[in-house]
Amino acid sequence: MNVDQRGCNIPADAANEPSITVDVTDPRKMAVGWRQFDSVLSDFRQAGSAYSHDGGHTWVFKGALTPGVFATDPVLDSDANGRFYYLSYQDILRLFTSSDGGITWNSPGIIPRGLDKPWMAVDKTASVGSGNIYVAAQAEFDRSIDGGVTFEYWGAGVPFGGTISIGPDGVVYVYNGIQLSISTAARFDDQPPALLFVSSYPPNSVNCPPHFPPGSPNPGGFVAQSWIVARENVFYTLDSYGNSISFSRSHDGGMTWDPSILVNDDGCDNSVWHWFPMMSVAPNGRIDVCWNDTRNYSDTPDPNFSELYYSYSIDGGDTWSPNVPVSPVFNTYLGWPQQNKIGDYDQMLSDNLGVNIAYAATFNGEQDIYFLRIGPWDCNGNQIDDVQDIASETSLDCNGNGVPDECEYRADFDGDGLTTYNDFATFLGNFTGPIVPETASAPRERDGSGTNCSVLSDIDHDGDVDLKDFYGLQHVFVTP
Repeated sequence: MNVDQRGCNIPADAANEPSITVDVTDPRKMAVGWRQFDSVLSDFRQAGSAYSHDGGHTWVFKGALTPGVFATDPVLDSDANGRFYYLSYQDILRLFTSSDGGITWNSPGIIPRGLDKPWMAVDKTASVGSGNIYVAAQAEFDRSIDGGVTFEYWGAGVPFGGTISIGPDGVVYVYNGIQLSISTAARFDDQPPALLFVSSYPPNSVNCPPHFPPGSPNPGGFVAQSWIVARENVFYTLDSYGNSISFSRSHDGGMTWDPSILVNDDGCDNSVWHWFPMMSVAPNGRIDVCWNDTRNYSDTPDPNFSELYYSYSIDGGDTWSPNVPVSPVFNTYLGWPQQNKIGDYDQMLSDNLGVNIAYAATFNGEQDIYFLRIGPWDCNGNQIDDVQDIASETSLDCNGNGVPDECEYRADFDGDGLTTYNDFATFLGNFTGPIVPETASAPRERDGSGTNCSVLSDIDHDGDVDLKDFYGLQHVFVTP
């Protein structure tokens, strides 16, 4: 994703620690934020960001949100109305917002304290806390009830470095693998979050005693981010203990826990690193898990060769699918930007057909951010594979690039994934007001000459080709 205008790698830069969000009202729209190092010769990082409006098929990186300003630890989320939020540690915590799917970001709200390892969640429920923004950072807790314009401090004591999940009743949970804090009131009108569960580890030792193999695949950073997902009164947590990926579950709101379940199917091999775990849960209940894994390279002298592995469960975590690698191998010691690490976390988000993943890897011999879709593409969010939509002509594909036309936003008439002068000429020919509706029987010439292809000029999908579409084209136009 950290690419130039033509989608090519930017040599000698570095990018790591990605966080991803998806517009729940329009799954075509996604944004990813990361730590952007313009040069590997310096550890100066900025708030990198890219957006996609076609379900992740193509991405646009327009540079740092605040060029020349130090920024780190990015976390993204969105609200129930599709507004995006980007939290960044920049001497103080700053919150940026976007109402156009990540194209532009507005001036930030602030939490006026320098706090490390923040995490953020936005309440998308129908509870009394709907729309609230919660931030846990350096064991302190803040919330905003006005869309991030202002924040109120609610005290310390939440788990340091924890992630946040919001239950369907608006109750907030913060978990870091050692502690779980549970709010007793969705809006905290009565009292601050109550620490209801404390343990050295979730009940894991019976299955696989924690063991950290020699060396580290990420010497200067974390090897694990702990995750929690709250669904009704059931909690899921995911942790890495070096040699294992451990899934835990509570059926009583975190008071008691079932014995942990090992997700990695290579057993308790104390020579193998299982690290950077990610977990998300689809609306239909499928649990998706990814992590970096050294099992195929454990005989190398250093633990620096990893593959991204994937497994899922459709029975609430009782059983897990066979582990499969979903990336090529990469060397985590390449491209260190004067920091001997590849960030502290990656992130994934699930839908009913698959999962969207943002992760850091070194396939170009340097640290870069990659997007991976596991499962069928469903850019229009209709719960049908895009391939099936096109084959049945439920969706049309004028330029033959495999993306339903209703997901296109680039005026890309030749299907090369870019908007260039050739596409612009065709766009101008369609700049006449209402578009000609697509029909399955009308010709669909890929060069844009057919009446049917005028739909690709309607970048904002409002039924006409006007100045708003010209404005959208400017954001994705590239020179030859």
